[in-house]
Amino acid sequence: MATIEECRAALDQLSLNMARAQGDVRAATAFDRSLSCRITDLDITFVGRLADGTITDVVTVPGTPADKAQIRLTMSGDDLVAMVGGQLSFAKAWGSGRVKVQAGLRDVMRLRSLL
Repeated sequence: MATIEECRAALDQLSLNMARAQGDVRAATAFDRSLSCRITDLDITFVGRLADGTITDVVTVPGTPADKAQIRLTMSGDDLVAMVGGQLSFAKAWGSGRVKVQAGLRDVMRLRSLL
């Protein structure tokens, strides 16, 4: 089971990957949305903002936050680490129910190209 630190490092790596993206992938990072990433096996949620091609203002809160983010991801810590590390595709994880996404369809399609 991935630790809180490993999950946070994966989010930091995702943010770095987004900042370095070029071309169509860079265009897909042009979000300005609130974001939450619930890690079910750790019973925590990372809350932050997707803006200007990076993830900012990330804080860790216990359980599920009362305020709902515009983009809400739910998954295990291992799945987060595997997706960011390239061992698990977002589409496969989403299609199998390992990753749950609550967002507008357009945002989901953009996320697919980032993860």
